[in-house]
Amino acid sequence: MFNRIAEGKIAAYTSLEVVDELSKAPSPKREEMIELISRHNIQAFQTDARAESLADTYLVTGIMPVRFRTDCLHIAIASVNGMDCIISLNFHHINRVRTRIVTEAINRVAGYNSPIICAPEEVIYDSEH
Repeated sequence: MFNRIAEGKIAAYTSLEVVDELSKAPSPKREEMIELISRHNIQAFQTDARAESLADTYLVTGIMPVRFRTDCLHIAIASVNGMDCIISLNFHHINRVRTRIVTEAINRVAGYNSPIICAPEEVIYDSEH
C-alpha cells in the first residue's frame, strides 16, 4: 500500500489519534510505521469538536464499548474530514458490517458522507486497474 502512496496512486491521510496509538506500539513496528508516515508526508488530522461529537453518537448506539472510543474517533475523524475510505485491519471493531451500517446511518443523519471501511488489499488491488 505504501508503494501505491509513493507512486501517487493513493492519497493517504491519518489522524493524530493513530500517531498516538503508534507511539505506544512495540518496537520495531512503532518506528517503522511512524517513519512511513513521515517519509510519505502523510497529513495527520486533528481531533475536533465535530469528530468528538460524532464519535460519542456512535458510542450511544452501542456499536462499540466505551473503552474503544478511539476506534470511534478514527471513523469520525475520517467522516468529518470527507475521506473516501478508511483502511483498517481492525476487524474486531472498525472493519465489520455492523460498524459500516450504523456509522453510515449516523453520518447521513449528521450531514456527513461515510467513508468506505475496507482492508488494505481492497485499495491496493483496486488502484492497479
